[in-house]
Amino acid sequence: QAPKKAKKKIEGGSNVFSMFEQTQIQEFKEAFTIMDQNRDGFIDKADLRDTFAALGRLNVKNEELEEMVKEAPGPINFTVFLTMFGEKLKGTDPEETILNAFKIFDPEGKGRIKADYIKEMLMTQADRFSQEEIKQMFAAFPPDVSGNLDYKNLCYVITHGEEKD
Repeated sequence: QAPKKAKKKIEGGSNVFSMFEQTQIQEFKEAFTIMDQNRDGFIDKADLRDTFAALGRLNVKNEELEEMVKEAPGPINFTVFLTMFGEKLKGTDPEETILNAFKIFDPEGKGRIKADYIKEMLMTQADRFSQEEIKQMFAAFPPDVSGNLDYKNLCYVITHGEEKD
């Protein structure tokens, strides 16, 4: 048999699945399913707009959605979605990754989100949190006096552990 020369790189090839653990792939699948609002197996501008609306961000500019969709090499199915995340996460520090996830809920970049809002999101989306899990989270990370969760601190502790004096 002739030796195989350079393998042609298949756009969105299946090797992307080897970059993640099975549990991570499952989490990405859930995120994809939430974002695929019309359930057609692809994420398009309308899906993105609906996802932002569900997160409380209503007047997303068409150009902003265009830019997001343009990042993909073609229609965004699950494999393309996973590949895009794989490229974004490659070499990123876990703290930065978690911070970026929280920033979706904080478009003004204040570093804080309303505790009630995050509680609502955690209890209604994807892997829903129980009342008990919410209680544990707020016991470990109590909201400040104005009812905000300091997610920058939360991310630091998640990735570096608590600083003990």
